[in-house]
Formats: sequence, C-alpha cells, structure tokens
Amino acid sequence: MAVTKRPLQVLVAETQGQIGYMIESTLDEELMKLELTEEKLFLTVLTYVKVDAEDPAFMNPTKPIGPAYSVPKPGYVKTAKGYRRVVPSPKPKKIYQWREIKKLMELGSWIVIACGGGGIPVIKEKHRLYGVEAVIDKDLASSKLGEQVEADILLIATDVEKVAINYGTPDQRNLDRLSVPDAKKYLEEGYFPVGSMGPKIQAVINFLEAGGERAIITSIDKIIGALKGEAGTEIYMES
Repeated sequence: MAVTKRPLQVLVAETQGQIGYMIESTLDEELMKLELTEEKLFLTVLTYVKVDAEDPAFMNPTKPIGPAYSVPKPGYVKTAKGYRRVVPSPKPKKIYQWREIKKLMELGSWIVIACGGGGIPVIKEKHRLYGVEAVIDKDLASSKLGEQVEADILLIATDVEKVAINYGTPDQRNLDRLSVPDAKKYLEEGYFPVGSMGPKIQAVINFLEAGGERAIITSIDKIIGALKGEAGTEIYMES
C-alpha cells in the first residue's frame, strides 16, 4: 500500500502531540501518587513558531532528522549515525501562542507543555501563516518562549550533569558556573559543538540577555539539586 508523504511541518505537529501525550501521562501518574490531581492541571499547547523566510538556514540545511541508512541516498549526508536527511533549522522569532501560555501559567495551577519538537515553523505572509519544511531547535524555541512569557528561570535538561569544556578528553573540565562572556568565548572557539551543547549555550545566553534571571543546564535526575544551587551549571550575567 502506498503511503502519502506528509509535509515536515505536519510531522512536527504530530510530534508535538506525541510528546505532550507522553509527558502528560507521566505527570498524571506522578501526581496521582502524590494525590495532587485536583490541585495541579496540565495541558499541551500546539505551538506555532514564526521564522524568517530570509533566514540563511533555508539555503544551508544542517539539521539531521529521521532514520539513518548505511548507504548514501540523494539529499542525505553522512553523520555519526549513518546517512541521514538534513533540513533547514531557522532561528525562532516568536512563539505565537505565548499569550495563552502565559495566562494559563498566571492561574497558578496549570503545568503547560509547549514547543514540543521545537514548534511548528511558520512564515507570515500578509494575513496568513503557512508552514515550512524545517525543524527548529527545541532549546532556542524554549528560550524564546521563556523570554516572551517573562519566565524567571530557564532550565535545560540534557544527558550530562554539567557543561564541560574539552568534553570527552583527558582535559575535560566541568563547569559549576559560567558567565555569559565566557560562554560566548567558548562557543566561538568551538568548545560547544552545533550538534550537542552549542544550541543549549546559545539558548541560555539569549534568555539572560533578554532579561531572564537564572539559566541552568543539567541532567534530568539533577534538576531539583540544580534549582537549589547544588548541581548542574549555572550561567549568569556579569554585573
């Protein structure tokens, strides 16, 4: 049976729903254990993310997506996992549903799940929004949302407890704290690769420079400790 190829932006929308389902199911289970199902409510918001039609990323696709193949295919590039399709990854300019998300947050009882998969990339043309074939970096999208809803803290969960320079080498040095100027310097010098820590570092820089109070990068199991200042890497503005 032939399967109709669906536009990438539609697949991103589906991904948002899938991620929302998994997070809501997990939260529901944990809240039931704590007997907090009446006090805490949660909702997944399908989020459109504005991108610029002139973003250079559309002329230089770099984001690997989908399955990896052992042999070359047209339009695919070789990655560490094999040959994969690459698509544009434009910078997020605006989260369209930020007002709805902020209103839910202000009610106090809502846990809002948004920007799954980086959000649905759209371009505005007069009175119309239309989706484009691209994938937005989820960390940059989260940073933009945090900026728009005026969040106090941006915490990015990843696979490692702390940010490190010379990662994976005998000279690896884990960082407890990292100033924005040093973060920019290390980013420019290539210590934080585009395919791993780079977007996370850029996301926290953007958030702090837009007025955010705290930015933290840590592993999922260290989130509580990181919020207490006992784990993770805290990125800060120099006074």
